[in-house]
Amino acid sequence: MQKSRGHQIDRRLPIGAEVLPDGKISFRLWAPKPKRVYVVLATDSKSSQEELRLQEEGDGYFSLLTDHARDCMRYGFKLDQAQRVLPDPASRFQPDGPAGLSQIIDHRRFSWTDTNWKGVGPRGQVIYEMHLGTFTPQGTYAAAALEFAELARIGITMIEVMPVADFPGRFGWGYDGVSMFAPTRLYGQPDDFRRFVDEAHRAGLAVILDVVYNHFGNVDNYLGEYADNFTSKRYKNEWAAAINFDDERAGPVREFFEANARYWIEEFHLDGYRYDATHAIHDASPQHILAAVNRAARRAAGDRGVYLVAENAVGEARTVRPASEGGFDMDAVWNDDFHH
Repeated sequence: MQKSRGHQIDRRLPIGAEVLPDGKISFRLWAPKPKRVYVVLATDSKSSQEELRLQEEGDGYFSLLTDHARDCMRYGFKLDQAQRVLPDPASRFQPDGPAGLSQIIDHRRFSWTDTNWKGVGPRGQVIYEMHLGTFTPQGTYAAAALEFAELARIGITMIEVMPVADFPGRFGWGYDGVSMFAPTRLYGQPDDFRRFVDEAHRAGLAVILDVVYNHFGNVDNYLGEYADNFTSKRYKNEWAAAINFDDERAGPVREFFEANARYWIEEFHLDGYRYDATHAIHDASPQHILAAVNRAARRAAGDRGVYLVAENAVGEARTVRPASEGGFDMDAVWNDDFHH
């Protein structure tokens, strides 16, 4: 549990909108750039909104505990005197895309049936890389799940889902996501993704998620409104600004990604990750961010086995070395030589 300093309640994750056991909503946000932050709640009437000011905690964090919000309500944030309502950087769902309002999602309403699923190990896996938008004509989680029996029949043991972090537009491979906690609305609702994983486990298939921790997408990216510290000018990145994992202000950025690594495993029962382009993740910290997120992922899985594999174009040996030896503690490295 994450103790929020602002309103002294136990949260599971340090950021985002979280439904508490008593039904109240805890909002928590890292926004060191503005002096004041307001949450804007969309009421049942589309023309009516309610604004509530978040309390400043210090270190750039703002928080609010309220019974004015509820599960499935849409919301956004106003910063200082600006009138524009921005999406939550840690939104759990963006019904209208990454530029629209965020939606409160209570993950506990989904009923899992995979209690006996023990997870997976690194050996003997036959991995199918799946783009949900093109795997079936419908391009949905539900349609893809209808093919699990056939995938299992031909010998597939693990599905690697290409990135689902929400991105702008109607089509995309997912490698320019901007809403890192929000499974894209293009393939269905968050509970549809949970059902996809649940049914995969029932069919004997593991599911790992392709995650992009080397850059944020440039389009519909509002992180710069909240903080200047998400990105770094110390390093070059071929797709966008490099993410800031290692200067004196990087702590909340690291926390953001460690929480993300926990989130998909805890709330979607995923079996691990395929990390995109880890050679483009720059970090001179004593503990590299990849070692940190892998530790978070394994802790989130508990007794379940997880599979953590890195794409690393230069084949760095430390990718698979244990963290105790300065490595990233991956189970394997994607073989790009074979791919090309």
